[in-house]
Amino acid sequence: MISLRGVKKTFATKDGPVIAVDGIDMEIVAGEIFGIIGYSGAGKSTLIRMLNMLERPSEGEVVISGQNLSRIPKRELRKARQEIGMIFQHFNLLWSRTVHENIEFPLEIAGVPKKDRNNRVKELIKLVGLEGRGESYPSQLSGGQKQRVGIARALANNPKVLLCDEATSALDPKTTDSILELLVDINKKLDLTIILITHEMHVIRKICNQVAVMESGKIVEQGPVLDVFRQPKMEMTKEFVKQITEPEEAKETIQQLLSEQPDGQIVKLTFVGDEAERPLITELIRSFAIEVNILQGKITKIQEGSYGTLFIGLNGEKKEIEKAIFFIRTKQVDVEVISID
Repeated sequence: MISLRGVKKTFATKDGPVIAVDGIDMEIVAGEIFGIIGYSGAGKSTLIRMLNMLERPSEGEVVISGQNLSRIPKRELRKARQEIGMIFQHFNLLWSRTVHENIEFPLEIAGVPKKDRNNRVKELIKLVGLEGRGESYPSQLSGGQKQRVGIARALANNPKVLLCDEATSALDPKTTDSILELLVDINKKLDLTIILITHEMHVIRKICNQVAVMESGKIVEQGPVLDVFRQPKMEMTKEFVKQITEPEEAKETIQQLLSEQPDGQIVKLTFVGDEAERPLITELIRSFAIEVNILQGKITKIQEGSYGTLFIGLNGEKKEIEKAIFFIRTKQVDVEVISID
């Protein structure tokens, strides 16, 4: 569906050339929700803007549905862009137009007859949950409602691809979740390919099938979200995963326990899929002469299944603890003996 081949973007500045995107190769399958995560300055926004040629690559090719967008003439590019919708962090609405008129705007530009425009806008207002707000102005809407208008407008021309540029960063957590749920619903109903960029692992965890991690203009890690959560390889990826799996309060609890019980061991257990539901701690207590102290745990639902982490303290004879850890590993649970410096 979407193929990036050796994509590079260099900007000329007074201090010399700056490489924003550096040799990206990527394949995105039709119908999936693909997340790109990285800190500010990683090149995420530049990359996503090259998918619809708002930024032209300095090198490489962007191929969508068989069309090489980096080479087609301007007239064909304008037509190709109608199949690529985009929503933004700060909504980019027309403040002098109503909700209805904002959603209608791209249809006007495309030359769609008035009657057809009205029918399409009504469909979209219902799809994004804004019934009764068609004649409201953006200033009369909440942040979440404004983003719903942005989503409806992006869908006006029945695109095959929806690009989301930090679409939830300006929203509170509850509103963020409602917008993410809407994107999942749209993805399923319309079989729409969604590419979103974010610096929040919560967003990736909530809706994405695949994730790519960007740093200094490069993709440093990529794969199914479940695999990346389970076994992050790069240090940056580990930092992002810890946003979900290791909150600061857990570190404080572990540090305190280590200082109080230096002879025990702190163990991090990682569960994936059905193993996240097993009564493992009960089995440990019944099978081994050890004390088990549950420090912190969480089971997280992601698009491809469940992902759970559990921090426990093990106290007892060294050999008995070793047996218990071996037993855990036989249950297809990842085990990491940890310490906090």
